[in-house]
Amino acid sequence: MKRIALVAGLVLVAAALAGSLRPEGAAAVDPDDLDTVTVSGTGIVLAVPDRALISAGVETRAPTAKAALAANAVAMRKVLDALRGRGGKNVTTQTVSLSSAFDANGQVDGFVATNLASAETTLGGAGALIDAAVDAGANSVSGPSLSRSDADALYRQALVRAVEDAEERAETLAEAAGRSLGAVKAVTEGGDVAIPYAAKESAAADSTPVVSGAQEQTASVSVTYVLGD
Repeated sequence: MKRIALVAGLVLVAAALAGSLRPEGAAAVDPDDLDTVTVSGTGIVLAVPDRALISAGVETRAPTAKAALAANAVAMRKVLDALRGRGGKNVTTQTVSLSSAFDANGQVDGFVATNLASAETTLGGAGALIDAAVDAGANSVSGPSLSRSDADALYRQALVRAVEDAEERAETLAEAAGRSLGAVKAVTEGGDVAIPYAAKESAAADSTPVVSGAQEQTASVSVTYVLGD
């Protein structure tokens, strides 16, 4: 029985060794052990902003807090009506504040009420919207903040270009190393940002000039490729 058990053990060991030495056994390589190359790619899409965000408000001063706030409310309603009447969209109150005013000696000398609202418009209408707000009594204006209404679509275009850029870089590295470029193993998306580029357009000559140019919508990716022989 001992001899039979010994022979059986030797047969199992031989079979295991044979399986490990067969070509099909050697081909079972863990994908994580393959040679890889990781590159970064950047994609850029240029587009002129078509949307502007304007902020306009009123600051009023009066001897009492109640009087300051009441006067501010009357004046701000006119500004809000002007923003809506001149085509402003999504008119929204940003801040309402009331604070003490001080004279040159640091003594309380009345109260100051402030109300600030924002409105969206087209790039071409930004100057006229600012003018309308000021004509209605606004004594505080800021902006415009410029953007694209199709920003998401532009970013996706930039992503495609970023992947293409990464592939070109990877092919260059693989060729330089005497290797071939295989399949994509991993892709990581980076951040995005819109960067002002060059001024090209302006508002009508009879309103406050608002100049804008193309913005760079960028996207970045990190891609890992498998290297072949």
